[in-house]
Amino acid sequence: MKHHRHLLLIILLLAALLPLRAAETLIYKKAGDRELKLLLEKPANWKASDKRPAVVFFFGGGWVGGTPDQFLKQSTYLASRGMVGIRVEYRVIPKGDKGPPTLSCADAKSALRYVRSHAAELGIDSTHIAAAGGSAGGHLAAFTAMVKGLDDAQDDSTISCKPDALILFNPVFNNGPGNYGYERIGEKFMAYSPAHHVTRETPPTIVFLGDNDELIPVSVVRDFEAQMKQAGVRCEVRIYPQQRHGFFNKNPYFTLTLIESDKFLESLGWLKGPPTLTTPAAPVK
Repeated sequence: MKHHRHLLLIILLLAALLPLRAAETLIYKKAGDRELKLLLEKPANWKASDKRPAVVFFFGGGWVGGTPDQFLKQSTYLASRGMVGIRVEYRVIPKGDKGPPTLSCADAKSALRYVRSHAAELGIDSTHIAAAGGSAGGHLAAFTAMVKGLDDAQDDSTISCKPDALILFNPVFNNGPGNYGYERIGEKFMAYSPAHHVTRETPPTIVFLGDNDELIPVSVVRDFEAQMKQAGVRCEVRIYPQQRHGFFNKNPYFTLTLIESDKFLESLGWLKGPPTLTTPAAPVK
């Protein structure tokens, strides 16, 4: 009887893992002697002939640290909903370097171009690619969509690096005077700052922020929202009371922001049905 109980437990554990494939790793670019990777989460029934929506995640860490593991759970969940989740490894600013995140920006665009140009073999719809990220990763996601230039010279510039939607978790996307990143970028901020490049071509966007964020005032996000609406572009903003920078990494806000991301993608027609997560209670403005 004990043997049967152990066997049943093993079967149940395996069943829980079946909705997803194991993570897959691809090299999207070589930078010197370094190979930069994409980590993919795919639905269990994925096949190369699919045309699924995809979401490309950029980790946060002030452009100086962090790992793609940050968005593993988000990517895994969205894969369970039928998307292809892709987490990007990119070059960060070397220790002691006080300059701008030029290499990070170039790698972000390279990653989007790789995903789009390999959409057919990845089972992805090349017109349904979202970019997502937190903090500096949110900056990079927005950068690929909104700012021209800082491309890697080895990229095929005829392939668009522009995502079709943005999911931004407390993004440091305004790098102008008085805002995050200006001390690194200085007078060249226009070449890096997504919030200074809102146009009617900006993709639909959802932004998450805590109203006690020590790096990003709520006014920065509200100004961005106003510019987007003036340009006629959809912009959803979720402000969470008393939450600081990086709040989305812990529950209940991890779950709350992921549910809102799911609803946003469903409203675009990329997902079907309601989120499969249970909504925890927490205030939101």
